Amino acid sequence: MRQLISSGSPYEPKVGISRAVRVGSIIAVSGTAPLQDGKTVGKGDAAAQAKRCLEIIKEALERAGSSLDQVVRTRTLLTRIEDWQAVAAVHGDYFGSIRPANTIMQVTRFIDPEWLVEFEADAVVE
Repeated sequence: MRQLISSGSPYEPKVGISRAVRVGSIIAVSGTAPLQDGKTVGKGDAAAQAKRCLEIIKEALERAGSSLDQVVRTRTLLTRIEDWQAVAAVHGDYFGSIRPANTIMQVTRFIDPEWLVEFEADAVVE
């Protein structure tokens, strides 16, 4: 069975994606931008954007019958690598005791130039 999870992002139908997809015990969460009601949250503040991204991921996982505790991998994408410590601190607030595998990388830009960070996550439901 394939379960599609939407967060209501205006990009989901435009790009043809789901916020998350669950197949069996595997959940993959798409690159998640700092949006609320279709608008960028925390303009210019990478930590505030990181927090919003992780809240969206948490909500998607819960809608798929999972939780942050079951995340096994995250990916942190930044447009300014110098933001890595502020963003990593937020990641640590959410995953400090869970400690998933993680990669932090710089990208040239995102669809919206106001976005400073996106996260991806993968979970395995026990």
